[in-house]
Amino acid sequence: MRLFDTHCHITDERFDEDRADVIERMRAAGVERALLVGDGALEPQPAFALAEQYGWMYAATGVHPHDASRWGDEAWARIEKWMAHPKAAALGEIGLDYHYDLSPRDVQKQAFDEQLELAFRLDKPVILHIREAHGDATDMLAARWKAGRLPRGVMHCYTGSWESAKQYLAMGLYISFSGAVTFKNAPKLSEVAKNMPLDRLLVETDCPYMAPVPLRGQRNEPAFVAYTAKKVAALRDMDEDALALAALENGCRLFGIE
Repeated sequence: MRLFDTHCHITDERFDEDRADVIERMRAAGVERALLVGDGALEPQPAFALAEQYGWMYAATGVHPHDASRWGDEAWARIEKWMAHPKAAALGEIGLDYHYDLSPRDVQKQAFDEQLELAFRLDKPVILHIREAHGDATDMLAARWKAGRLPRGVMHCYTGSWESAKQYLAMGLYISFSGAVTFKNAPKLSEVAKNMPLDRLLVETDCPYMAPVPLRGQRNEPAFVAYTAKKVAALRDMDEDALALAALENGCRLFGIE
């Protein structure tokens, strides 16, 4: 399979001891492109440093909803600077997370909206992290869509319903599947994977989190994106190579990658 892991965190400290081996394994598994996601609340940005070393790697950064309390003028300037980097493929991950509420919800909303505005001004796609907040997220995104100020983007590690997915798709957004689609307790995701248009579908690992079946519970890594692609292909009754290629082409189109 020809694969694009559209969301991975291989600069995470959990890869410090074997990162070179992880990169070798992902290439052996057919991963042709990878989008490394960094933390826009911090400097330096190792995702960009690593992407500079490999022609097939790209980087993204943004202030995660967990860190929304750290959003402000300094973070805006930092992210705007990194978005000018030649390997910058997206702004994110950004959004709303009401599961942990590590930042107050009103603060999350402000950071989310202002980063959406920044991405729109810079013409950069966004990586959206929405957890247990689809109502507020849909309202915010729809308001921007109706006003013509919604950047293109992807619902990363999607775990919502088909009904919510249809709303996001109507706004031109992509849907990305992680290892969660392989879990036995994810019937909602199976419905989304079966029904959504092929030209809006992405796959990812979100590693080191969310390892797919049959590796659930292990540290996830980009090579494992093959399991997710195979599961989505099976759900759609598709050839797995064709599914992987479509997802690769979709990711390159969304993120402006050759």
